[in-house]
Amino acid sequence: MSEDMGFDMSERTEGLQKLEGTVERVIYTNADNGYTICDVAVVDDEIVTIVGTMPLIGAGDRLTVYGKWIHNPKYGRQFSVSQYEKTMPADVTSILRYLSSRAIKGIGPKTAQRIVDEFGEDSFDVIENHPEWLANIKGISMRVALAASESFKEQAGIRSAMLFFRDYFGAATTIRIYKKWGSAAVDIAKKNPYRFCNEIDGIGFERADTVAQSLGFDSNNDARVQSGAVYVLNQNAAQNGHTCLSKDKLCAQMSSVLGVDECAAATAIDELCERGMLVSVKRDGAEFIYNYESYDSEQYIAKKLIKLNRLCASMELEDIDRFIEKEERETGIEYAALQKKAIADALRYGVMVLTGGPGTGKTTVVRALIRIFDFMGFDVALAAPTGRAAKRLSESTSSEAKTIHRLLEMTYDASGTYVFLRNEQNLLDEQVIIVDEASMIDSSLMASLLRAIKPGARLIIIGDSDQLPSVGAGNVLGDILDSECFESVRLCEIFRQAQESLIVTNSHAVNQGEMPEIHVKDKDFFYLPRANDRDIAATIADLCKNRLPKAYPQDAQGGIQVITPSRRGEAGTENLNVLLQLNLNPASRYKREYRFRDKVFREGDRVMQMRNNYDMYWICDEDGRDGNGIFNGDIGVIEEINTTDSEMVILFDDRRVHYEFSFLEDLEHAYAITVHKSQGSEYPIVIIPMCSAPHILLTRNLLYTAITRAEKRVILVGREEIIAEMVSNCRQTERYTGLSSALRSINQG
Repeated sequence: MSEDMGFDMSERTEGLQKLEGTVERVIYTNADNGYTICDVAVVDDEIVTIVGTMPLIGAGDRLTVYGKWIHNPKYGRQFSVSQYEKTMPADVTSILRYLSSRAIKGIGPKTAQRIVDEFGEDSFDVIENHPEWLANIKGISMRVALAASESFKEQAGIRSAMLFFRDYFGAATTIRIYKKWGSAAVDIAKKNPYRFCNEIDGIGFERADTVAQSLGFDSNNDARVQSGAVYVLNQNAAQNGHTCLSKDKLCAQMSSVLGVDECAAATAIDELCERGMLVSVKRDGAEFIYNYESYDSEQYIAKKLIKLNRLCASMELEDIDRFIEKEERETGIEYAALQKKAIADALRYGVMVLTGGPGTGKTTVVRALIRIFDFMGFDVALAAPTGRAAKRLSESTSSEAKTIHRLLEMTYDASGTYVFLRNEQNLLDEQVIIVDEASMIDSSLMASLLRAIKPGARLIIIGDSDQLPSVGAGNVLGDILDSECFESVRLCEIFRQAQESLIVTNSHAVNQGEMPEIHVKDKDFFYLPRANDRDIAATIADLCKNRLPKAYPQDAQGGIQVITPSRRGEAGTENLNVLLQLNLNPASRYKREYRFRDKVFREGDRVMQMRNNYDMYWICDEDGRDGNGIFNGDIGVIEEINTTDSEMVILFDDRRVHYEFSFLEDLEHAYAITVHKSQGSEYPIVIIPMCSAPHILLTRNLLYTAITRAEKRVILVGREEIIAEMVSNCRQTERYTGLSSALRSINQG
C-alpha cells in the first residue's frame, strides 16, 4: 500500500534539500487547504519540525520531503516543504501508530489496538473493503465501523487524486478539485479535463489543456474547442472589459489561441449557443456572442432602469423651484444654473445621471439633494463601489455611505457562494439611492444593485465619464449616457476655490487635450524632469523616502501613492515595488518576512488585494463590526506575519484580516500601483512616472484618471514628451458591450 504522493520529483526538486523520516506527531493541520505542521523522526532519530501543504499526514507515515531550512522567530529551526512523497504504513507497528493517531474517524488508540490484534497487516484492507468484519470486534458497532470505512475511503480518494494530479497541480489545488467532485475527480479528468477551467477556481484553460494533452486528447476535440470558446470569451471580459465579442472576432481569436480553424470555432460556438451556455445577439449588422451571465446582466440593467424611470412619481416644477430656493436661503449658497438643473432633474425623474470633473460642484449638488429629500421625508442610501470611495463620500456629505456590497448585505449560501440578501425578494427600504464613482461599476454589480431597488424609488448615478471604465466587464456609466434614455447633467464650470488648485485646473486641461501647467513651483502640482526610466525610478524612491516626508510631513504620513501607467519596465509597478520596499521597508531582524514565489512579504509592507475574495473574514477596529469580503484594489498594511499558523495579519483601512498564506497569489505590493487599480481612491500625495510604456497605455484618460486621484499634491517625474504624448493621445480602447443598444430598444418598445 505504498503511494507516491508528490510531484514529478526529477523535474521539480532541483536545488531543494531532501529529508526522509517517519511522522512522530501532527501538531497542526488545516483541513481546508492541507497545510500541516508535524514532527518527523529522521536519521539517528533526530526530531525535525516540518511545515507545508501535506494533506492527510498521520503519525507513522513514511515521508520523503523536499524544501529548505527556515528560522521561525518563535519556534526556531524548521524545514519548509515544497514537495513531498508519502508511503502508507506497511508493518504492524506502523499501522498501529497510524490508526492510534486518530487519522481515521471513530478509531482511537484502544480501538486501533483491537483492530491490529485481529487483522494485523490486513487492517487497512479490512477497514476499506470489509467494514462489517470490524463490527465483530468487541466495542465496535456497525455504525462506527461504517463511519471508519467511509473516512478511510475518503482519504484513499484524496490520495488517489493526489497521485493522479501530482504532475499537474499542487496539493492545495488538488484538494480543491477533490472537494468539488469527490472520488469522481479522476474519472472527470479522464473524460473531460476542460471542466477544470470552467468549474475550479484558479485553474485556467492552459493548465487544463496541459492535462488533456498528457492524456492524449486531440487538439480538435469538441470539448477542447468548446471550452476554449468560453475561455477566450471570458478572458476578453476579464482583461479588456468586454461583455461580448463579435462572432467573427471570437472565431479569429479562438483560431489563434487554440490552433483550430475558424470553421471549427464557429461550429463550437453554435453548439454552445444551442445548449444555452452562450448567447447570440444580432446587432448593427453583426452577430455578438455573450456568456449567459453577461447577457442576463445587461438585459436586466436595461429593463430595470427604464422601469424605474417610468414608475417614479414626478414633482411639479413649482415645488422643485421652492425647494431649491429654500436650500439657497438656508445654506447661503447660490447654485449655478447647471447645478440647479441637476437638482431639479433628480427630483423629477426616476433615473438621473450627474457627471463632471474635479472642482465642478458634484458634491455640492449631492449635499443639497440629501437635505431636500430629508425634508420631503424620503430615506436616502449613499453607496460607492469601493470602501475608500464610500469613505470619501461619507466624509464629503457628512452622511453615512456604504459600499454597494455592504448596502446589499452580502453573505454566503450553504455552498459557500457569495449572495446578496437584498434582492428582488428583499428590496431596499430607501426611496432614493445615490451611487458615486459610477465609472467603476461593472455590469454584474450594477445588475445586483438594481435587483434590490424597489419600483418607484429614485436612482441618482454620479461619476466622471472621462475616467477609465470599470475593471470588470461592461461600460455601465458610458453606455447609460450614450443611450440618451435618461436625463443627464454634465457640470463643466470650475468654481473659484477649485481654480486655485493646479491639480483641478491641470486635470481639466489634460481632459481637453491641452498641456498641463508644469513649471509653477509654489502650487500643488510639480514636475521633475528626468531623462530615462532608471533616473525616474531613483528619483521616486528619493521622493518617497526623504524629500516628501521632510517637506510635507503631515501629508506624507497620510499616504504617498505612486501611480504608474505600466507594470513592466524600470518605472513600472513590478520594479518600483521592489525598489520602494528596499528603501521604505528594508529587511530587519525586528521584522518577520515570508517569501512567496518571487516576492518577499515583510511586516510593514503596503499591499493590495488583486481579486475579489468574498470569503475573507474581517473585524472593524473602529466599531467592532465584522463581515466578509476583501475586494480587488483594496490596499492594506501587513501588521504581523505568523509562519507557525501560516498566516499574516493585514489591516485594510479599518478592517483587520487574518490572511492565510494559501491566498498569497492574490496579494501584491502596493507601494506603486497601476492607474487602473487606483480607480475610486484618493491619496494625499500622488507621484506619476512619465516613463516608457506601450503606446496603448499612454492615453489622455489614463493621465487624467491618475491626476484626479490626488487630494493635495501631484508630482510628475520623467520626460515632458511623454506628458505631451499622453495629452494628445485621445484613443480609448473600445469595449464591446450591448447595454446602450438594449436601453434604446426597450425604451422605444
